[in-house]
Amino acid sequence: MLSVVKKISSPADPALAELCDKLRAMAVELDTHPHWPAEQLRLCGEYGVYEWFLSPEWGGQGWSDDDVVRGYHALSAACLTTAFILTQRIGACRRIAGAQSAELKQRWLPPLVRGEAFATVGISHLTTSRRHVMKPVLSAERTATGFRLSGSAPWVTGSGAAEVILVAATVTANGEATDEQLLVALPTNLPGVQIPPPLPLVGLASSSTGPLELHNVEIPLADIIAGPAPNVMQSGVGGRAGGLETSTLALGVASAAAEYLHHEAKVREDLAPIAAAFNTEHHAVLTDLLSAARGLAPCTNEELRGRANSLVLRTTQAALTAAKGAGYITGHPAGRWCREAMFFLVWSCPQPVARGAMCELAGLG
Repeated sequence: MLSVVKKISSPADPALAELCDKLRAMAVELDTHPHWPAEQLRLCGEYGVYEWFLSPEWGGQGWSDDDVVRGYHALSAACLTTAFILTQRIGACRRIAGAQSAELKQRWLPPLVRGEAFATVGISHLTTSRRHVMKPVLSAERTATGFRLSGSAPWVTGSGAAEVILVAATVTANGEATDEQLLVALPTNLPGVQIPPPLPLVGLASSSTGPLELHNVEIPLADIIAGPAPNVMQSGVGGRAGGLETSTLALGVASAAAEYLHHEAKVREDLAPIAAAFNTEHHAVLTDLLSAARGLAPCTNEELRGRANSLVLRTTQAALTAAKGAGYITGHPAGRWCREAMFFLVWSCPQPVARGAMCELAGLG
């Protein structure tokens, strides 16, 4: 007789711990033999994870922002790859949910909430140094029926598994870039959409992250989520640019490493004060992160990101040091956590946070 999976209804639901146990058990193979985590994502759908983020209007549960932080924190402690992919999927879903087009929302949101379709985002080129290049990385030229997209989105997660990708493009006129931009719900089956092999990342290789190439892809007006408008990423159509998700994921990995130290401290007394210090710091950052999610920010998002980055780097290296040589063998979680921690130095890392990390490494305070 098949067991019936109970959908997770809150961060305190025992079903969340059950899902995390399953994800944790599969994390080693995902790292040692990189492959798209289809089973992990299927389980997330089965346990109702995709419902957390959207309103009941679309079949969601409408979790509060602080409950979402708790959920992401638990998932990333179990399997960062799965949790990271979720942030990209949910980022696309929220943007689509914020679109003005009722038809667009009706077309995509129900199957996405049910886990019957996969969505991701290709927007980093509008929020990184690439936005300053003379020629747009991804351009949108007006046509009689909409826009024609050409160029590439350099960092897209899971594009090969996606039915729709949220892409951002700079509007051009007579071959010159304007100050207007578009957000588009791009169906991946359109002519001219090409998905090269993913990049061989140091960590999270199973996220299948790499470039998306568009060659004269015709987009009707019905597929436009927002724009044309200046600074379309700040248009308030469901996006959370500069949000807390990445800091939460970093804390999740730090939590897993700190738990390992706590376990080792039970048989190695010299580790007890070290494990306790990391637990205390983790609790303080998580408390502030939850306050920020409730709109009671004790500090800026950049400050939280800097603290989370510092903590995940130090905690994972402490776990590797405690594991000794065993931790340096492929398959041990401590080695994986160290590689995953480096991810937070480069993924959507604000320049002040990056500079702060380098100053800390250089001992400059």
